[in-house]
Amino acid sequence: MKSQRSARLCMIFSMLVFGTVGIFVRQVSLPSSVIALVRGVIGTAFLLVFSTLRKTKVDRSAIRANLLLLILSGVCIGFNWILLFEAYRYTTVATATLCYYLAPVFIILCSPLVLKERLTLSRLLCVFGALAGMVLVSGAAGLSSSRELIGVMFGVGAATLYATAVLMNKKMGEISGFDRTLVQLASASAALLPYVLLTEKLGSLTLTKTGIIPLLVLGVLHTGVCYALYFLSLKDLSAQSSSILSYIDPVFAVILSAVLLKEPMTWQTAVGAVLVLGCMIISELNIRKKLP
Repeated sequence: MKSQRSARLCMIFSMLVFGTVGIFVRQVSLPSSVIALVRGVIGTAFLLVFSTLRKTKVDRSAIRANLLLLILSGVCIGFNWILLFEAYRYTTVATATLCYYLAPVFIILCSPLVLKERLTLSRLLCVFGALAGMVLVSGAAGLSSSRELIGVMFGVGAATLYATAVLMNKKMGEISGFDRTLVQLASASAALLPYVLLTEKLGSLTLTKTGIIPLLVLGVLHTGVCYALYFLSLKDLSAQSSSILSYIDPVFAVILSAVLLKEPMTWQTAVGAVLVLGCMIISELNIRKKLP
């Protein structure tokens, strides 16, 4: 019971911190690709130090058995960060985050083909409800500016890449969450490095003093510390508990965007947020109830 309580607190803390990613990204005056690269490098370094201090042994055989999927999913994670950070620049943090949480919708729709899972009526209704909420959030009916719609497209693109990474993870064999995360972060960094070198003039980039701390926080806290806490908590929490607690992230992000960034929260956005998050939570509950 005590271990479950500690795991729950670790999970809640991680999700609350994840919900602040957009706020910290807004404080860094660097291209999204550079921020993503630095985040991956610092996160990988932190996990290596973390595993050394805890004397955690890496399962090399499990990594070799899943190496291709680990690398490909890591690449998806790296470029998913770029698209998400771009979404933060073009639209509100709330809208970008809610677009990002369409990833479960894409996973549900692809599961019959990729995972050979049956698409039930209840899951299909949840998908349509979430998509209807997304229409309200994005202002697809003509309520948003062209810049905001570009931000929505970046957010949906990020969700697509993240869903792809999740589906690849589901196809992997037995491997610990820590080993999986370590290799994926390293793969993301390795893939982003040549991309940044080819697309950015690093010599002309400048990072203000006020941007150094947020960048370090993104790498150490959001990626290193919280990824470690997240995967440590998974072993002591049920799948249902961890799935539901993960929705603290977008809810907190929406609240912070309104309170700290003074971003407008229209009734369409509020109703859309309830639809997107509510439908996905209901879908998770229905899935877990059917599991043995």
